[in-house]
Amino acid sequence: MRKIMAKERKQIKDCYKWKLEDIFATDEEWEKEFALAKEGLVTFGQYAGKLADDDVLLECLKKESELEHYILRLYVYSYMRYFQDTRVGFYQGLSNRAEQLAAQAGIVSSFMEPELSEFSDEKLKRLENDPRFENWSLVFKDILKDKAIILSKAEEKIISEFSLTSEVPHTVFTMFDNADVKFKPVVVNGKEVEITHGTYSSLIMHPDREVRKAAFESMFNAFKDHINFISANYDGLCKKDWVYAKIRKFNTCLDAALYKEDVPAIVYENLINAVNKGTKTLHKYMKYKAETLGLKDYNMWDMYVPLIPSVDVKYPYEKASKIVQDAIKIMGKEYSDIFNSAFKDGWIDVYENKGKRSGAYSWGCYGTHPYVHLNHNDKLDDMFTLAHEMGHAMHTYYSNTTQCEEKAEYKIFVAEIASTVNEVILLKYLLKDAKGDMRKYLLNHYLDMFKGTIFRQTQFAEFEEIAHKGVEQGIPLTADYLSNEYEKLNKKYYGPAVNKNDLIRYEWARIPHFYTSFYVYKYATGLTSAITIANNIIKYGEKYFAKYKKFLSAGHSLPPLEILKLADVDLTSEEPFKRAMKEFSDTFNELVKG
Repeated sequence: MRKIMAKERKQIKDCYKWKLEDIFATDEEWEKEFALAKEGLVTFGQYAGKLADDDVLLECLKKESELEHYILRLYVYSYMRYFQDTRVGFYQGLSNRAEQLAAQAGIVSSFMEPELSEFSDEKLKRLENDPRFENWSLVFKDILKDKAIILSKAEEKIISEFSLTSEVPHTVFTMFDNADVKFKPVVVNGKEVEITHGTYSSLIMHPDREVRKAAFESMFNAFKDHINFISANYDGLCKKDWVYAKIRKFNTCLDAALYKEDVPAIVYENLINAVNKGTKTLHKYMKYKAETLGLKDYNMWDMYVPLIPSVDVKYPYEKASKIVQDAIKIMGKEYSDIFNSAFKDGWIDVYENKGKRSGAYSWGCYGTHPYVHLNHNDKLDDMFTLAHEMGHAMHTYYSNTTQCEEKAEYKIFVAEIASTVNEVILLKYLLKDAKGDMRKYLLNHYLDMFKGTIFRQTQFAEFEEIAHKGVEQGIPLTADYLSNEYEKLNKKYYGPAVNKNDLIRYEWARIPHFYTSFYVYKYATGLTSAITIANNIIKYGEKYFAKYKKFLSAGHSLPPLEILKLADVDLTSEEPFKRAMKEFSDTFNELVKG
């Protein structure tokens, strides 16, 4: 029996690898910049106690920006080298050193925020409007806002000292998830297939139900076998979040997370309320899938199988790239030209290899082009992932080339919008000329996009809130408690058409995003916003794109909800959420009518 194995990285052609040399040509250059940054940190303390003088303050802010520029480059390069093969100890070492340097930077600069918070409101407002301090105007605006949660210099320094330990739960899970967890192989057509995060996503859509079930059980049993370890690790993360929230005088971890994003609670409430109402249509969709597939015992391993299995949906990378490039032409020549350059200028790392981090992401640093990390496997989902991650990259490109470095990095709340705009535009581009089974297949895919990005991520968001409330109320986050709560949510979201499955209760244990607390709900608000934006682009073309470009280019020069309003989206209103749920319902009705 031949065993199908993931390739080693050296077996992947260079044209399918990103060019990290555009950040540092060699590791030796990385070392030189590391030494330069380290030296700069040694002397940074000279500004402590002197920021009341405008000239010293300006010099300090410029020096801080310079050091942050160095450190981000060091951090991004070392981690992306590490993520391309997590087995390589050298880059694991470089990434650890970059993380320590970033933590040290937080420590040596920790005097700044408390010292600035001692300025009078009048002085902070003056500095905010002083042209010399234009690049840092938001610093003074945020200090005014944050005065109530900023502590003394000594206390802020202690918090900074602990920053190195705050990422331990995330690091532990990443190492376990990418390097240590082992899965039982699955036999497909007489061949033993190694289960990885990449192959799992293919096998869970396999037409042979026994293959799907075997892949599901292989994946979930692996996490079940380590459920106490994972629970203890996640408990540590939630406790860390609660400690930091209390220190800053927040009532809950969620309050602290929303405050950091400058997002009012009404947005979170609008999402939860709309999605909980929308589960009625989701239940109908689950029942329809079960009936259409002829499965009386429809189960979680059937969730991702397409309704129209006869449609050829293989999308090799070159084909997927061409389709995505054609789809986004609706946004105009400027956007298309920049977008297309990514495919020839080394932005993208395409294929899975042994040791490569699972999933996909876009990252980068100011002064170089963005990067996209993929694990392309020729599925329709992989083509949408390409469109999604390139949406991130284009958002970064526009922000970095429009804003100064101090205002370029957009907040996480708006980070999942440009990516999902591209997905919706791609979906509607494909639907435009699709007929028969292909049209049904795409409608099914769109419904599954809602299921995965709005319903599933909101389910995750509710789980995060339950777990954090447990810690806030002194409830031990045992494996049983977390798994029981997750099981209840799963039943609520997917309804009676999906059979009870003992393993699904452990699904929470394999979700990497839980280690970036209260991140996942932004996927749901992102698609909600993207539906409005994409429909406007399709309806009004380049005329509306001018508004959308303002959104892409804003960085964090405005609060996130104000940036969204540049593209005519207001999430403090229920309307975008109702519009999204209506589109889900309308798409389902179109599929049922055939």
